[in-house]
Amino acid sequence: VQLQASGGGLVQAGGSLRLSCAASRLTFSIYTMGWFRQAPGKEREFVAAISWSGGSTRYADSVKGRFTIFRDNVKNSVYLQMNNLKPEDTAVYYCAADRGPRVVGREGEYEYWGQGTLVTVSS
Repeated sequence: VQLQASGGGLVQAGGSLRLSCAASRLTFSIYTMGWFRQAPGKEREFVAAISWSGGSTRYADSVKGRFTIFRDNVKNSVYLQMNNLKPEDTAVYYCAADRGPRVVGREGEYEYWGQGTLVTVSS
């Protein structure tokens, strides 16, 4: 199983980025997909998750209204559209896959992880 995250970069506060995560060697359409992030010196935290069908999503309070998670099961990809970025959004962002039926934010529920992509938001 491989999860390849991309799309990170340097952006000014108030700007936007779209992260992508391409999955291979798994039946993507049956997995709940999530995004997590880890800021320097901090523990990894939940950002957003989406059910296998795309019909259910969950967000961390800190990103609600600014970030949108969506997926394309034909392209085996999940995306994170990030708008109105803030310096506190600076982190390495990871995508992850969970075979369980519920859309959850607990790291331990996710079986597979990508390598991360760095997002830096300047003030």
